[in-house]
Amino acid sequence: MSVAIRFENISKQYRLGNVGTGTLSHDLNRWWAMNIQGKEDPYLKIGSVNDRSSRADSDYVWALRDINFEVQQGEVLGIIGKNGAGKSTLLKILSRVTTPTTGKIKASGRIASLLEVGTGFHQEMTGRENIYMNGAILGMTKAEIRRKMDEIIDFAGVERYIDTPVKRYSSGMIVRLGFAVAAHLEPEILVVDEVLAVGDAEFQKKAIGKMQDISKGEGRTVLFVSHNMDAVKRLCRKGMLLKNGANGLSGASGEEVDHYISENKNNRLKPFQKHVSDEIFIESAVVLNEKDEPAYEILINEKWKTRLRFSILKKTKNTVFAVGITTVTDIPINTTWSEPLNLDAGDYELSFCASDIYFQKGIYKVILGISRGPESIYYDDDFLQFEVILSSKTVNENLIKVDGTTGIILNQLDIALNRI
Repeated sequence: MSVAIRFENISKQYRLGNVGTGTLSHDLNRWWAMNIQGKEDPYLKIGSVNDRSSRADSDYVWALRDINFEVQQGEVLGIIGKNGAGKSTLLKILSRVTTPTTGKIKASGRIASLLEVGTGFHQEMTGRENIYMNGAILGMTKAEIRRKMDEIIDFAGVERYIDTPVKRYSSGMIVRLGFAVAAHLEPEILVVDEVLAVGDAEFQKKAIGKMQDISKGEGRTVLFVSHNMDAVKRLCRKGMLLKNGANGLSGASGEEVDHYISENKNNRLKPFQKHVSDEIFIESAVVLNEKDEPAYEILINEKWKTRLRFSILKKTKNTVFAVGITTVTDIPINTTWSEPLNLDAGDYELSFCASDIYFQKGIYKVILGISRGPESIYYDDDFLQFEVILSSKTVNENLIKVDGTTGIILNQLDIALNRI
């Protein structure tokens, strides 16, 4: 079996908050060293690890660092990792959306990418016109595209709107059409980012089935980034775990997923301490099960809560604490806000209790927000995680309000504030 894609020492460096190096002097230093003196880029020797949870010790950060791996023809590779691990940056480099700082990629064949909602679509053109445009970019003739047209429209399920400008489409319709175009126009390599999370459950099932057909029946190569661990296990034979911009592990997809979930469990049970402002210090944050024990796993019909212990260092007024729940693919489930709180200096415990909300099995994220009026004091979109698992008890299906893929529930979490 031949190699379809080879990544050789791929690294991508950014300067935080800037384009280029951010200053004329740094740009001149780089140009002088590389073009006149024949030396390597002087700024490649510096830069901090891509860990978004810690404060940077340099203006330069490595979004990717020394990535090396191969993908065989006809293989489906699942790429997993936390938000900010470098997954999308890697796919953008492969798709030639951005260039690597160092290293090179060797790819055999045409590459079709589905990276973001609307990627590759001209908003003023109709769906049909965009299909022709994407086919032309891939090097197909008009006759070849015409032969595929009905199949693409049928798969996307947008026949009624195919001659309507794409700017009138919903995000779900754009993703359906974008995937149908990318999958049916016969690229040798298909690159799919997390955008499939926008589609409904029925379309996700169709898309995964199509990717299986592409790899097994047609011998084409697929790179698939997803937070849906079940989909990665089902679709991909091999997996790669990215961690802080580096290649953590690679091997069988099931092993990678199990390692990733296990690592998340361990991380989520570590103490959380953080100064979020001059007035507020968070001493601990944890998900508790029905027995008031710190837990990563919650039974499907079990009561649970998020407990926040914090210190007010000086009197604060009109402070609002909010907790949101989303799926790991960032589909919102619930957000609950406290009343504006006037708090004297001291230690407090704030609990957001889920006493009447039941989730299907799966992994969920807890978001924390702290604000004062229109001012945001602190926001963390991956504050805690927990996994809902099956219970040995009989579960009344009518109790399950959320299926883990879609929907916002209106039930609010119960809030309890105590001074300790």
